[in-house]
Amino acid sequence: MLIHPKVHFKPYTHASGGWGSANSVMKILWREQAFAKAPKALLKQNKPDGFACVSCAWAKPGHPHALEFCENGAKATAWELTSKKTDPAFFSNHTLSDLRQWPDYDLEQQGRLTHPMRYDSATDRYRETTWEEAYRDIGAKLKTMEPDSVVFYASGRASLETSFMYQLFARAYGTNNLPDSSNMCHESTSVGLQESIGVPVGTVTLDDFNHTDCLFFFGQNVGSNAPRMLHQLQDVRKRNVPIITFNPLRERGLERFVNPQSPTEMLTPESTVISTQYHQVAIGGDTAAMIGIAKALLELDDQAQRDGGNAILDNDFIARHTEGFEAFALSVRAHHWQHIERKSGLTRGALEAAATTYARSQRVMMIYGMGLTQHRHGVENVQMVVNLLLMRGNIGKPGAGVCPVRGHSNVQGQRTVGITEDPKKVPAELIEQHFGFKVPQQLGLCTVDACEGILTGQVRGFIGLGGNFLRAIPDTSRMEPAWETLELNVQISTKLNRTHLLPAKNTWLLPCLGRIEIDRQNGKEQTYTTEDSTGCIHGWRGNAEPVGPHLRAETSIVAGLALATLPSGHSIDWQAWCDDYSRIRTAIGTIYPAIFHDMESRMAEPGGFHRPIAAAKREWSTKSGKAQFITPVTLNEDDDITPEVVPRDVLQLMTLRSNDQFNTTIYGYEDRFRGISGTREVVFMHLNDIVRLGFEVGERVLITTAVESEVKRQVGPFEIVAYDIPEGCAAAYYPECNSLVPLWHHAERSKVPAAKSVPVKLSSVGNN
Repeated sequence: MLIHPKVHFKPYTHASGGWGSANSVMKILWREQAFAKAPKALLKQNKPDGFACVSCAWAKPGHPHALEFCENGAKATAWELTSKKTDPAFFSNHTLSDLRQWPDYDLEQQGRLTHPMRYDSATDRYRETTWEEAYRDIGAKLKTMEPDSVVFYASGRASLETSFMYQLFARAYGTNNLPDSSNMCHESTSVGLQESIGVPVGTVTLDDFNHTDCLFFFGQNVGSNAPRMLHQLQDVRKRNVPIITFNPLRERGLERFVNPQSPTEMLTPESTVISTQYHQVAIGGDTAAMIGIAKALLELDDQAQRDGGNAILDNDFIARHTEGFEAFALSVRAHHWQHIERKSGLTRGALEAAATTYARSQRVMMIYGMGLTQHRHGVENVQMVVNLLLMRGNIGKPGAGVCPVRGHSNVQGQRTVGITEDPKKVPAELIEQHFGFKVPQQLGLCTVDACEGILTGQVRGFIGLGGNFLRAIPDTSRMEPAWETLELNVQISTKLNRTHLLPAKNTWLLPCLGRIEIDRQNGKEQTYTTEDSTGCIHGWRGNAEPVGPHLRAETSIVAGLALATLPSGHSIDWQAWCDDYSRIRTAIGTIYPAIFHDMESRMAEPGGFHRPIAAAKREWSTKSGKAQFITPVTLNEDDDITPEVVPRDVLQLMTLRSNDQFNTTIYGYEDRFRGISGTREVVFMHLNDIVRLGFEVGERVLITTAVESEVKRQVGPFEIVAYDIPEGCAAAYYPECNSLVPLWHHAERSKVPAAKSVPVKLSSVGNN
């Protein structure tokens, strides 16, 4: 294992991008020994004749930059094209008990999986197997199990073609247990937007950035999580468009940016100011902040009416296109400014400044991330964003709309083609008509439900199409022991991770091709498709030779499992689909004709093609046929404990990512933008909280969840770092802090884990 450097903290004062980004890319290319493949691949990344980035889902332009990748995208490419290999010899030298002691970073640093493996409990090791044996034995085991006791999880990495096949496999098997990574991040978006405007996705495209005259950011760290968006933000700022940011921490990507592709910027001290207003909202204070903006807008409109000026609200739009405004406005007016200030952690003046800029703008986009969705009332957070947009008619016109920034590269797309636990969200009649099997009618398990099922014994089998499930979910200290009681655990993966090290009674590790690798089927190179955050579908192809001859495409693995498991009688020709992916796309178009008609030709268009978004045309697919103002029931986003009686030693903790990771994948131990290197075991706190609670900067502490005391949820020791964060708040890294998040601490209705606000207490190591 690697020896990690000494912990070091030094505040980062440079802009995002620039030489820091360039140096970081060079480091990972060297570390992954990827100089032979990665530089060539990077020239094709996110290009029409290349492959889709395996990192975030930000939009891919039809006319890309010379280098259409960001720092984290380059890291993801190097990580996939590494020369290192985790082969059968590696597993023969290490028991799983031994490997469980390794850090996550060290596990994935061993390189790409190369052979199908099966767990041998007698030796506590994975041993090499054949694909034929794996398919046969997994299929045989599935045939003995109750379909609703098996979970078919998808991480968001798989293509539209694979995802479509996967959900058909699960449903033909007899279950709707199709949880995915969206359940852990943006399901609050899918629920909230559907209720408010009749679509489960955002309404803006890349072109809207060219027309907007104001941007709002809520709970989204663009510098680490979607850095390519900084190109659009820089262009917007060059037009002097204001960007108003609400985020608890000051993040460098939302402050300043230097474009690494601009020689002028790289060779001068100049940088682009991103946020023109930066409001450090308290953790869990987003609803209160947005209510404050709405209240200020109503007061500005009142003043305009008294003065005989132009209305601030778009009254014609509200009357023609919406319902519920009167009740919403009445509720907003009833909130007192003192209460709003206390809940949001912001002053009335700050919220009025944001509202005034909004009122002066005609085409406004609101962008948000998991800082809004991962709360107990995350659905209401999303709906408050919509409420603000509806007040001034900012949905359904160029340069305006709602823009949720999705995480994993195809997480939105796989939902579009049927990866969902809700059978009402799939065209069951068309599936039954064309494929000859009955779609199960019972509601399946989402991620939280699947976890509860594993704890209770209801879930007996798990198939993972990518991902690192056990590190991504909450309550990991309870989930890991329960995991080993499963009867079946099948993992389709590219690299070794924590989930692979806790075996069920029957466990297989199946290595698949990466997205960047050439996928040859029946002697022909195949293309695949993905959907980005703006609802745009693109066609792609890999351009690097596979890391080894024993890897199989995800489509082939899904087909192999289906053929070994399902009875004959339905009309899916799995093998023909694998030989020619255009046949899968034809089937997708048959089942989802409104979105995917003529898919084969349209996916090759520069920039791909956009799925139809009714709300973007001011068509509202809601029960009433109008957009809905939905009034939040509370300003307290996370109401596990009553705020008025919260002990003074309880802090609200949010989990976050470093700029040296993507989801559960840790690329290194340097969070450059926050000045941390050598560790991830730190907790960020306001200096006043450090002093008043009796701690010192640099002290190592244990962090314990401050609710449900009968269940001990604790991590640490973590080192205290004094940071620019609101008082009463704290932050630490995901997934290290997932153990602190109770499984029941999730968003109402969407069941997204509420990892952005967890009540915690700190204690000195010597006191435990």
